[in-house]
Amino acid sequence: MIRRHALLVLAIGASLVLSACQREPSPAPDAAAPAGGQAGVAPQDETADAFVARINAEMKAMYPELTAAQWLSSTYIIPDSQLLAAKANEKFLTSLNGWIEQSKRFEGQQMSPETARAITLLKLGTAMPAPKDPVKLAELTRIATRMEGMYGSGAYCKTAGDAKSCRQLGELEEVLRDDRDYNAQLDAWQGWHTIAQPMREDYQRFVSLVNEGAKELGYADAGEMWRSGYDMSPVELAAETDRLWGQVKPLYEQLHCYARTRLEAQYPGRGSVDGLLPAHLMGNMWQQDWGNLWDILAPYSEAQAGNLDVTGALERRYQADLNARMARENALIDTDRRVEVARTAQLEDAKRMTRQAEEFYTSLGMPKLPDSYWEKTQFIKPRDRDVVCHASAWDMDMDGDVRTKMCIKPNEEDFTTIYHELGHVYYYLAYNKLPPMFQGGAHDGFHEAIGDTIVLSMTPAYLQSIGLVGEQQRSNEALINSQMRMALAKVSFLPFGLMIDRWRWGVFDGSIAPADYNKAWWELKAKYQGVAPVTPRGEEFFDPGAKYHVPGNTPYTRYFLSHVLQFQFYKALCDAAGYQGPLYQCSFAGNKVAGEKFWAMLSKGNSQPWQRTMAELTGGEQMDASAVLEYFAPLQDWLKTQNEGKTCGWQAPAASPAPAPPAADTDAPASDT
Repeated sequence: MIRRHALLVLAIGASLVLSACQREPSPAPDAAAPAGGQAGVAPQDETADAFVARINAEMKAMYPELTAAQWLSSTYIIPDSQLLAAKANEKFLTSLNGWIEQSKRFEGQQMSPETARAITLLKLGTAMPAPKDPVKLAELTRIATRMEGMYGSGAYCKTAGDAKSCRQLGELEEVLRDDRDYNAQLDAWQGWHTIAQPMREDYQRFVSLVNEGAKELGYADAGEMWRSGYDMSPVELAAETDRLWGQVKPLYEQLHCYARTRLEAQYPGRGSVDGLLPAHLMGNMWQQDWGNLWDILAPYSEAQAGNLDVTGALERRYQADLNARMARENALIDTDRRVEVARTAQLEDAKRMTRQAEEFYTSLGMPKLPDSYWEKTQFIKPRDRDVVCHASAWDMDMDGDVRTKMCIKPNEEDFTTIYHELGHVYYYLAYNKLPPMFQGGAHDGFHEAIGDTIVLSMTPAYLQSIGLVGEQQRSNEALINSQMRMALAKVSFLPFGLMIDRWRWGVFDGSIAPADYNKAWWELKAKYQGVAPVTPRGEEFFDPGAKYHVPGNTPYTRYFLSHVLQFQFYKALCDAAGYQGPLYQCSFAGNKVAGEKFWAMLSKGNSQPWQRTMAELTGGEQMDASAVLEYFAPLQDWLKTQNEGKTCGWQAPAASPAPAPPAADTDAPASDT
């Protein structure tokens, strides 16, 4: 469900504490980028405005070379492509360090608000701060590229040396999604986690290097640097996430209690681990989305509530097309031709799913995707090479060359993922007119929330309108089924979205020692998610590395924030569309007024503090989870009734003491673990 939209090192979308006017600095006559995209030499009499204009020009000139290397490394995982990506990252980080050093001469000077904002954004221009030492910088880029390659090419082989027994992530995920055999799921789950074990030493060195880079920029560690990109202090950001989690935690606890009861009925004696949910039984490799457990967790049968089996509809549609293609072929075609026909059917089906997502955005008045998108996007997994299948959206040149990279299959999870990824793509297209340093989300949570705001509008009525579900009964049973379908994706994710960076903040600040990496990971998963492995996971494992965003070094708090913001955005757009009625029934598909307001927000990028951008869309400057609770109010009441008389909640194992002070609110998670 969760995807990476940013590049490996470039995360210009951080938002900072400075205000900004709408005037854009014009390039000075001598501000053209040098050939090859190398950082230029600062003229002695350069003003702050001219400096920002020059850096914007240099950044835009080198950007296509950087993204091309990274795209190649993700879609052709071989040593040569990894070398090119590492060198491109090294080149960019060297330039970034040079720009930051050049910017210091303007400290304390009077300058326009937008120039001041751009210079401060420059300091937070990467999620991977690199040491100034060129040897260490080169080492960092090699490690980062190598870890991402390990993830992308990772495979679980049941028999050593037997390639036929090897399965990659997609095949192992199919087991968790479709196979209800307890041991088969456990084998698939444990198997995928073996791919991360070789990363452990690399990751430890990686942490040391990025911490060194962050300290050279004036931060205590890389985690503090990450928390500085939200137009508030790092301490305020941690407290804000605690507050938001406190709002939604009671709803998650009710969903957890219900899921545990159903799992205990499905797997008598093995459906929970001392009240915690078994990690391998949640239908998802990381327990972040429980939608694949619909067959177990659906509140009411189809007969009572109507069919919401989107995956079944997509599979039937694909199979019908494949059968039609095969019927047009000679009955005696060989195996190779049959494979080719099947591949063509898969590609066309993936494009059809993507065009349905595009149609939602264009129905709001947004532009069609450029032709280059359809020519250059990776829609399905190639047969001839390793690729990173983790879904992502790419802005290749800051000027309209946009792509997505997925290994699409005909199921609901991938279908909604396409809508999500196109949210990133349309954000890129909207803010591509801005200077490069302002091309980013208002904060990174905004970027993740755009597509998911659209997903919330994929109501049963919308799904019926595009032929994926039948007519829905108007009944309480149908409502609860619909709410449960959404909650299994949205509510189940919330604690997971919080705990990954709680782990990394602890790793970066040293309160989680390398000797305790895996122990701390499972302590936090128990604390926040209420999940646990059914077999010991000692320090011989490195389970954090089995989640893409850890070796990929993508900050994760953005995803937690996005799951709050998307409901705020959704409510605001429903209001803009003139909708009146229960929030959960709103779909603003086809409403040009809502689309115009949405596009206006996207067009601002991060040219101003996110609070101002938020206010322009929603009328308020604070992130707030009340819209989440409003949306799921019927389900929460139903869950309380279902859970009546049961002992809900869970007791997480006692965590090891950490040097960080405890949170003031004992019911909220600590901000630094």
